[in-house]
Amino acid sequence: MSAPRPSAATEVLIVGAGPTGLMLANQLVRRGVRPRIIERHEGPARQTRALGVQARTLEIYEHLGIAQRAIELGTPSMGMQMWRNGKFAARVPVGDIGRDQTPYPYILILGQDDNERLLGEILQRAGIRVEWNTELVGLTQENERVRVTLKRPDATLEETTAAWVAGCDGARSAVREFNRIPFVGAPYEHVFYVADARMTGPMAPGEVNVYLWPRGFHLFFPLRGPEHWRLVGIVPEDLLGREDLTFEDVVPSIQREARSSLSFQECTWFSTYRIAHRRAERFRERRCFVLGDAAHIHSPVGAQGMNTGLQDAYNLAWKLGLVVSGVADPSLLDTYAEEREAVAQRLLATTDRVFSFLVSKNRLAQAARLQLLPRGLALAMGIGRLRKAAFRTISQTGIRYRKSSLSVTLAGLPREAPQAGDRFPWFEVRESPGQPARGIFADLDDTRFTLVVRGQPGLPSDPPGRSGLLRTTTIPEAGVEPSLERLHIPSPSFFLVRPDGYIGLCGGRLDPQEVARYFDRVLGGPRHSDSPANA
Repeated sequence: MSAPRPSAATEVLIVGAGPTGLMLANQLVRRGVRPRIIERHEGPARQTRALGVQARTLEIYEHLGIAQRAIELGTPSMGMQMWRNGKFAARVPVGDIGRDQTPYPYILILGQDDNERLLGEILQRAGIRVEWNTELVGLTQENERVRVTLKRPDATLEETTAAWVAGCDGARSAVREFNRIPFVGAPYEHVFYVADARMTGPMAPGEVNVYLWPRGFHLFFPLRGPEHWRLVGIVPEDLLGREDLTFEDVVPSIQREARSSLSFQECTWFSTYRIAHRRAERFRERRCFVLGDAAHIHSPVGAQGMNTGLQDAYNLAWKLGLVVSGVADPSLLDTYAEEREAVAQRLLATTDRVFSFLVSKNRLAQAARLQLLPRGLALAMGIGRLRKAAFRTISQTGIRYRKSSLSVTLAGLPREAPQAGDRFPWFEVRESPGQPARGIFADLDDTRFTLVVRGQPGLPSDPPGRSGLLRTTTIPEAGVEPSLERLHIPSPSFFLVRPDGYIGLCGGRLDPQEVARYFDRVLGGPRHSDSPANA
């Protein structure tokens, strides 16, 4: 093999062009940074794989201009039907629960392949192309750069450098391995199958259907097209170890356990897989980061995996964009691991507990799964506080960073009000009584900070040295909606919203010096009179 050929350096090298890598690349481009993105596979995903798009992801998609297109391609699921031994047991009304919490009060059933296509098209329009069949085969960190070796499609080697490397390259991440970051956890003993099939049966159309039975569960997700479903289930014990396993082999067990008249017309995709619960011991190693499946993998319970990776990218992108542009001190990047490691830890603990309960062979656990779970969910859905808490968890709108070093809550807000570290809540406002309502998210700019004020004027000018980093929006007093009282947002109050939609600084009376101090704390001392990312 010939010696590696040198090539020009890049500011950010993204390894992996799945949803997480594509999201990171798109967000960096929007902030004036043009990354290089490589992928060892020959092209985009062709199977649906992950397929639950949560409300928080759709809120991010809205800023990218692809939320409506995603909804048109997918199937909004407004609820979840639960079946016990083939008989209807309970329904969780997802749409009703989240109606006042987000403009997207549902789970959107949309395959990973479609998500990648939407994100890839934006990136392509921006003039950034994915380098397919290109593999990371060497990585060495130096003080001011990362030296990498890439294997090109023609098997030649290329040696180049990057200021920063983002590992979005999946559970077998080369970036994680080269940085010797332990991937802590263990595999589950079960083997799962997944199938895309055309079928008929008693399933509620347009909703997620969960069939519980003594030894496990089946999940039925509605896909585009008539009678088109994604099935997820556990491979029966008598079929384990078969290398030639087909969908036809597992159909009898599905019909037997569902105890209902299921008729299968066609299977377009079938695969088996094992899952694990693992987390990278650290999400940052000097100039390298790990995101998405490279940082955390877990059971598919709750359709959280792809969405969590997308939020990893959204969290890192604004910070990395400011650092690369010279606006922020590199210490800002420490907060990526600080914030996202805690999220991953909670997610793994929650999904592991739920999954273990759903597949437990213990007789008491089986009885609880079949009898108490549906009844408990039905009862909980009748309690407003529990309904909203459940939706915030599933939709990922409830993720918060209150303990982050970037979160500062000043005096003047009631305890029930949104706090620093919370996602800034969605609500509607009117410019005057009788005018059409608009969602507050339309006023937030996710390429810079947004100062939201109520009952007082905004800043007389941008903080010193921060021109272009901040915009201000005022909640009109004449158009106050009941939701503001429900959210306990008083007058006067202010909220400095980070580019990723989370509150960084908040309080009662707005003090320009407090805002200036906050920017100094987060970004370091002023570096430029204008922000390159917004020039």
